[in-house]
Amino acid sequence: MRATIDTDEKQRALAFAEKTGLLCEQLGLPRMAGRVVGWLLVCDPAHTSLVELAEVLQASKGSISTSTRLLEQFKVIERVTFPGDRRDYVRMISGAWEKMMNRFEQESRMMRDLAAEGLALLADAQPDRRGRLHEMHAIYEFLLEMSPLLESEWRKRQAEKRAGGNSNS
Repeated sequence: MRATIDTDEKQRALAFAEKTGLLCEQLGLPRMAGRVVGWLLVCDPAHTSLVELAEVLQASKGSISTSTRLLEQFKVIERVTFPGDRRDYVRMISGAWEKMMNRFEQESRMMRDLAAEGLALLADAQPDRRGRLHEMHAIYEFLLEMSPLLESEWRKRQAEKRAGGNSNS
């Protein structure tokens, strides 16, 4: 059953979805995918049908379909169904942001390895020609070194939060 939200709350939620879309666009994702994420972060209940998404976001069914498929591939949202209902619904995946952090680590490893391959290719080149690759390699190596520390701190804070301790949210 759909929760009833007042018009003012709906307008604020739509503004949030639009802001999320603009931010995602700046990060290289389609704006509509960001709008979908923004809506799914604040909608009540936590799932919505593709038809409802198209209506509330005033978007074509094709745009919603394309965006939701992309977000499913990124493991940010998932499709769900309910007994007796033939419609597909989507919702945020539990732990989506932690999965994004893991994905970032994998991407950082690939970028570091690509830089290493480039450095090997230019092994006999002048240092200034190799500089761009050294910078690329160094930043991704640093991110990979820090990644376990970030993950450990994240897990520690989540454990404290579950235990009722005082932690930064």
